[in-house]
Amino acid sequence: MNDDQETTYREFNEVVNLTPKQLDEWLDTDESRSVGQKADGSTESVGHRSGRRIIVLLSTTKSDLSDSDYDHMNKFVGYVHRHLEQRPSGDVTETDWRYSLMNSGHDPTL
Repeated sequence: MNDDQETTYREFNEVVNLTPKQLDEWLDTDESRSVGQKADGSTESVGHRSGRRIIVLLSTTKSDLSDSDYDHMNKFVGYVHRHLEQRPSGDVTETDWRYSLMNSGHDPTL
């Protein structure tokens, strides 16, 4: 593992604040499926699909992570940081903004 991957691994685990079980349960909710952009005629949003991959990543031992896994983790970390900068004012508990973040394993209310 190189230094960039070590940094990505650390940042990923700092940003993801839902357990695999919590994320899996969240992804099965109507609220989760109600947000996000769908690509190529898919019925599942890009963020929702990313959440499913994050569950796999969280369950993968560090030594078994691939370069592709690190790329996805790095993109995810960037997404969360950009999304957090766009936080709407007021209570965000029941907002699409929060739901989108939660689809990727980050609950901004925790």
